[in-house]
Amino acid sequence: MSALVIYNAKVYVEKGHFEEAVLCEDGIISAVGKNSEILDRAPKDARLYDAKGRTLVPGFNDSHQHMYNVGQNLANIQLLGSDSIAEVKRRVQEFIEKHHPAPGTVLYGIGWNQDYFKDEKRLLYRQDLDDMAPGYPMILERACGHILTASTPAIKLAGVTRDTVPNPGGAIDLDENGEPNGIFRENALSQASCIIPKETVSDIEEELRLAMAHAAECGVTSVQTMDIRNGKWRDMVEAFKNIQANEPTVRVYEQANFMEPEGFKEFLAAGYKTGVGDSFFKIGPLKMFVDGSLGARTALMRKPYHDDPSTCGIPTMTEEGLDEMIRLADENGCSVIVHAIGDGAIDMMLTAYEKIIRDGRNPRRHGIVHCQITDMPMLERFAKSDILALVQPIFLHYDMTVLEDRVGSELAATSYAFDTLRRLGVHESFGTDSPVEDMDPIANLYCAVTRKNLKGEPAGGFYPAECMDIYDAVDAYTYESAYVSFEENVKGRIKPGYYADMVVLSQDIFTIPADDILGTKVDATIVDGRFVYER
Repeated sequence: MSALVIYNAKVYVEKGHFEEAVLCEDGIISAVGKNSEILDRAPKDARLYDAKGRTLVPGFNDSHQHMYNVGQNLANIQLLGSDSIAEVKRRVQEFIEKHHPAPGTVLYGIGWNQDYFKDEKRLLYRQDLDDMAPGYPMILERACGHILTASTPAIKLAGVTRDTVPNPGGAIDLDENGEPNGIFRENALSQASCIIPKETVSDIEEELRLAMAHAAECGVTSVQTMDIRNGKWRDMVEAFKNIQANEPTVRVYEQANFMEPEGFKEFLAAGYKTGVGDSFFKIGPLKMFVDGSLGARTALMRKPYHDDPSTCGIPTMTEEGLDEMIRLADENGCSVIVHAIGDGAIDMMLTAYEKIIRDGRNPRRHGIVHCQITDMPMLERFAKSDILALVQPIFLHYDMTVLEDRVGSELAATSYAFDTLRRLGVHESFGTDSPVEDMDPIANLYCAVTRKNLKGEPAGGFYPAECMDIYDAVDAYTYESAYVSFEENVKGRIKPGYYADMVVLSQDIFTIPADDILGTKVDATIVDGRFVYER
């Protein structure tokens, strides 16, 4: 039997309840209480960890991200945080100088956002990429993952011409001469990204390990991650199982992305559905998309964009197709979560769920991911049908700079309504959508509590009526995320019988001024009663 005692800590049990020490045995919390009683109860061979007064919270549980893409990002051209086209070029060229890819190698990167560019606030075009990496086929995805830019050699390699018809629910932009300008949107992304070489199971494992190491550094002990996609899911499942078989460092609840019945039926026929697996690798919900992103103006709106009346965004599924997939999942015992950002997309999803949810009972725990652009009647529909909201407060860091321009001030005032969702009794969980944003829970909590960007702006917070209490924010990141995966009785609290997944923080986030939360560091991460990271 392996045992661990953490003492001299400020142990967060639940709102208004703190203890001093925790005893963990064989990966499970067996006792929580005063230093003296826990130390007296501990086995003689237990490891003793003096927290020196620091705060101990349940391990953070990211309710929606893309772990494989995080690993890809770490292994490829890293563009997150680039503040200019010139900076993107510098990072691309630095990558080439460091790795010396052979001529013809397909280069890949993700993370750029034109709204952060100080030189020219515009999308990247193929000519930009041609200039950055002459002769190389290269694909650079925008941070949101709903737009990519391909270089001229990449477009040619993909066989895309002026006559190529975009996939339904997608778009291929053309220049003034009617030729592809390099920009691919939504369901058309695959018409360019098809040139990226298929990775082996070993390649996937290597990238997942990079992502898992980053998760441990961030204090993330559980991830609900969308890595399974139609056409490559068997390799992904094998890679995860291989890794998790040997002292895993993060628990994985896999969100499986299928957009049409045939591929999903094959997945179901192989014996996979929500709940299949063990405590370290388990199949979660069916994950679908019905729109794009606000920054790319592909999020589906009920009315035209305030700053571009020519578009309402791009729907990526039909109502009939969506209904069919939800029915298929529900009848086969699967939960469903769907990416919906614009109010048109969220309305579409609420309507679809209301067709199968009766009397406000949602036993499959179907949910909506992102839930950004909303009005009050829409929020009340969440509560009435007990539909889960998987949200990302960190999105405020960027989105507050464009929100009012995109949707107008009236709709902006009722959007990103995190505290209203909580007050209405909606099961609301926190994630980062990493690598769209970094996996860092501290920044996420800061944005939820202050409604400020990571520069501390605006001074009073962005629509501050929606600021959350720090206790509610932590619970959304731990207990409520566990609720999404039907694990609220074993995960998300520091109580006897729960998994020994915990995080030591450098500051007491429950008492320091909210503006100081951002300075908090993860000092240690414990998974299954084992230290997987120490700063």
